Amino acid sequence: MAKYERVLVKLSGESLGENGRLFDHGMIDRTASILKRAADRGIALGVVIGAGNIWRGRQGADMDEVTAHQMGMLGTVINCLCMRDAVERQGGKARVLSAIDMPRICETYNPYLAAKTMEKGQVTFFAGGTGNPFFSTDTGVVLRAVEVKADAILLAKNIDGVYTADPRLDPTATLIRDISYEEAQARQLKVMDSAAFALCAENRIPFVRVFGLEDPENILKVLDGDDMGTVLHPQAL
Repeated sequence: MAKYERVLVKLSGESLGENGRLFDHGMIDRTASILKRAADRGIALGVVIGAGNIWRGRQGADMDEVTAHQMGMLGTVINCLCMRDAVERQGGKARVLSAIDMPRICETYNPYLAAKTMEKGQVTFFAGGTGNPFFSTDTGVVLRAVEVKADAILLAKNIDGVYTADPRLDPTATLIRDISYEEAQARQLKVMDSAAFALCAENRIPFVRVFGLEDPENILKVLDGDDMGTVLHPQAL
């Protein structure tokens, strides 16, 4: 039996791309199968997807920053539509709710609808970030978790946990297995941005686990209680 009843999963956009870019349809289908299987277990499942496979930050040196963030938010909509299609092709039920109004493409997000949709067993994709520039999808997934009262947040990334430094750049970096939001923020660890850490700490999100998505089965393993990767949690009172 899965350990949690209502879970938000954050998927790295790069992890769904071919060499981190655009779309690896084999990986997308494997991940969609895992999401469907999780929902079939009775887990109320919400999903946020980054847009790093399509667009990241200010990729044009002279680009207006608001425009760059808007492009990133639209990239998350594309990824969510792609994943919804993949879940439905495998016989699952899925829905896209966007923080940006686009009624001819998908429904507009509101927390009541989102919670009801998740409880009905539909894999619910939260697109469009927070709907505002200057907030990352890390902040978006924490905000949605607070709004729908999630039991846990699972951050499935292209790296297998939180390290003391970037292991791709520093060969001495070591994996941190357990850390509070406050300590992670104080040490400026890059697993989430500062706004996301602050939301987690202030709302005492009970559990964030960071792990690698190189094998999509890892999502089910974590839901079953596997302690892979890193767990982040509120500081003890």
